[in-house]
Amino acid sequence: MSNEDPGRRRLGRGLAALIGEIDRPAAASTPAVRAEAQAPIELIRPNPRNPRRSFAEAELTDLAQSIREHGIVQPVVVRPSTASAGHYEIIAGERRWRAAQRAGLAEVPIILRDVNDRTALELAIIENVQRTDLNPLEEAAGYQQLIDEHSYTQADLAQVIGKSRSHVANTLRLLRLPDEVKTLVVDGVLSAGHARTLITAADPGALAQRIVDEGLSVRQAEQLASQPGVVSEEVAARPSAEKDADTLALEKLLSDSVGMKVAIAHRRRGGEIRIVYRSLEQLDELCRRIKG
Repeated sequence: MSNEDPGRRRLGRGLAALIGEIDRPAAASTPAVRAEAQAPIELIRPNPRNPRRSFAEAELTDLAQSIREHGIVQPVVVRPSTASAGHYEIIAGERRWRAAQRAGLAEVPIILRDVNDRTALELAIIENVQRTDLNPLEEAAGYQQLIDEHSYTQADLAQVIGKSRSHVANTLRLLRLPDEVKTLVVDGVLSAGHARTLITAADPGALAQRIVDEGLSVRQAEQLASQPGVVSEEVAARPSAEKDADTLALEKLLSDSVGMKVAIAHRRRGGEIRIVYRSLEQLDELCRRIKG
């Protein structure tokens, strides 16, 4: 008999299977899920741990109008509330529930799932990510929540969310940005791609404002952020132990050859070699060596 954690086994099943479980009522013999039913809207409460925090007014208004005309096409997925007997807590579908209130509905269709906090959070993130309902920072906060509260690794998240490990890592890095930059991302003024170029900047707020003011592309932002003096001292001083042995050996070989500190930075496409000189004499010597 296997001692493997059921949660771990579920990680390998992929996004499609989990999304299917969210939205599809199970057979009556399945105790964890009850078939679709109607529930009074006042008995349903939002999940305070829902990774999604922002709901655009225009979108809610449009959805409310659609609900008035066509009803709710997709049920709201809920679980029994642990705080109030007879009430429900939303797992997925809070936007539909909010719009239904605006539309004046007394009841909404639900699918009731009896799941724990971990699974509820997991399904909420999956549903929102799959439908691109989360802004990048909400997505990052949801990932961090699973890491902090349920000991997920980045590899686990990549499997269960159906994204690459690099996507998970890059998304989590956005949480390191200062609040003023995060606000620009949440408001849609700055894309996640732009925001990632600012993580190592000495003054990400000023650089973000320049990107917005000048309408810079992500590529232009990357070039700007890579200029000397733009990278923060913390990143510049990051220990070279993070690099692989071959890169370290090549850095030492080049440093010994030119008599100056050489740093090699690999990127997804290409990279750069940085040579640090401490005087004009060293710069002249370097130019002579390059010219041969």
